[in-house]
Amino acid sequence: MAHLKTANIQDLKQVAKNLPKKPGCYLFKNKFDEVIYVGKAKSLQSRVKSYFASDHKDSPKTKVLVDKICDIEFQLAESEAEALILENNLIKKYLPKYNIRLRDDKSYPYVIIKKGDPYPRLEFRRRAKKDKGSHSFGPFVHGSSISTILRELNRSFQLRDCSDYEFKSRKDPCLLYQMKQCSAPCVGLISEKEYASDLNLALSILKGNGKKALDFLTDKMLEASESERFEQAASFRDSIEVLRDFIEKHSLSVNKESSLPDSMDIISTYDDGIESDISITIIRNGVILGQKSFYFFSEDFGPEHEGGFLNFCFQYYGDTLEDLPAKLLLDISEENFIVLSDAFAQFFDKKISVIKPQKRWNKLLDLNKEQAYQSQRLRKLNKDHHFNALVKLKELLHLKELPKHLECYDVAVWQGRSPTASQIVFRDGAPDKSSYRHYHLEERPEGNNDFAMMKEVIERRLKKGKLPDVLILDGGKGQVGIVGRLLEDHGISLPIVGIAKAKTKSDFRHSKINATSERLVIPGRKNDYELNQSMSLFRLITLMRDEAHRFSRRLHHKKEKQQHFSSVLDGIEGIGPKTKEKIMSRLDKGWKEYTLMTVEELKKTFEIDEQKAHGLKEKLSKIFSK
Repeated sequence: MAHLKTANIQDLKQVAKNLPKKPGCYLFKNKFDEVIYVGKAKSLQSRVKSYFASDHKDSPKTKVLVDKICDIEFQLAESEAEALILENNLIKKYLPKYNIRLRDDKSYPYVIIKKGDPYPRLEFRRRAKKDKGSHSFGPFVHGSSISTILRELNRSFQLRDCSDYEFKSRKDPCLLYQMKQCSAPCVGLISEKEYASDLNLALSILKGNGKKALDFLTDKMLEASESERFEQAASFRDSIEVLRDFIEKHSLSVNKESSLPDSMDIISTYDDGIESDISITIIRNGVILGQKSFYFFSEDFGPEHEGGFLNFCFQYYGDTLEDLPAKLLLDISEENFIVLSDAFAQFFDKKISVIKPQKRWNKLLDLNKEQAYQSQRLRKLNKDHHFNALVKLKELLHLKELPKHLECYDVAVWQGRSPTASQIVFRDGAPDKSSYRHYHLEERPEGNNDFAMMKEVIERRLKKGKLPDVLILDGGKGQVGIVGRLLEDHGISLPIVGIAKAKTKSDFRHSKINATSERLVIPGRKNDYELNQSMSLFRLITLMRDEAHRFSRRLHHKKEKQQHFSSVLDGIEGIGPKTKEKIMSRLDKGWKEYTLMTVEELKKTFEIDEQKAHGLKEKLSKIFSK
């Protein structure tokens, strides 16, 4: 990757002027050498020069971004479409602060079968990942109770439901075979050809075209009835009813007169100059499965809104890798239409046709646009929404930009020793649990010293880079003051707030809290800010504080569990220090759960021989029986 360093705005302008007039991606870096923004361009020179051509008074966020640029890198691409693919990869690699980060917590269930497996089983998945070794069916609409349907299919067509490990290790048929709910392929009681025939009948129901399968089950029901196996006949009858209802729901056309494709997504945006809302209507098998909504600040899309929108589309489909639509309906410019079409063609194995608005689908497109508008309108009316909390926090701290990356710290001590701290991270008002961290702190001769311990954890955090927009401390003026001085010593300007404890005699963690007992300690402010003045901010701040406490307790519970289990292992024949250490490193459940395991399961879980597993099983059984 080409690399150009600079020191001031004039140097940056010169760098921009000397960039190639070719397509590619540009990366802006701050004084800490962190990538803070990635963009694509048809002409790198023209695009990057535009950042330094004005003072951006009409775009405060762009001005903030430009003020923080200390270095520029670039990478060439063959075309603008290839640059879009590269941009997506670079954003995933660097997670730049000023690029949109797609958060998609709404998914639709799928059913997966492994290709090449002689006896495949139907697996429920919340998300279908791109995997050449499997085939997915779905997605299925919410409310379809797909897990219930899978149980009915397994029972009705006697398909296996056991894990691959159980399937390979079983020597005798399980209880389900005795109940005539499994054909026992694990021990070869059904041929691959016969099993495949039963599986295909089950899959035809998932595809919404199960007439042949229902006829098959009806024959089975009648046969059982004639043989006076009335309980089995009743079971078939109930299954047929459930499966027929499922098929009817999934074979309906949204609008037969519209010639709606079986598989299409419609994406629309609504932008009011401050926020951008995106609505996606999902259609599969001729049925509207549902809708997904996303929202960002308008400036998150960069100076060229449509360019940011293209990046959103690529992130959405490139990251989820779920069941991709055959068609994608968008209302964008001709130039970007071509760029997105070419990028999809290069990136995805499956062809996705990016199509323009057509008269026959105008009603669906208008409805989707209305969805985006209404989502934004209702969010702004919702006083408890976390967006309003971030706006209030920005106002209280006199920030130039909205604080999107928040970190909350809590110090805890276990049984008077082993001090730890928890780091809780929220992005865009929602938890980013992958960024949660524990810190094991130094034990001090004077015992608990909340101030010194808070200073230690923040000092260690500063060394990791990519600092948050706001630091939130579970503590009052003392903690805020000591951390503030620490930041000054390091020459770092970073907003801090403290969460003052509830003014009640009982511990707030075990009592019902209301907003009147919670307040923020803000440096430079004469009086603490009472959180009852903003319910949205109260909800956000106390949620982070409670998450910090929960995360601390989780570590302490883990320590307690390890300590208890360590004593359980003492005195078991054959389990010495090395084996004990190996077993302890594999603990990820409560000890009572291990009590319910068989000797074989204990052997596999802890990788120990049969003698040690028997000894452990016996010891656990004695403890559990007390």
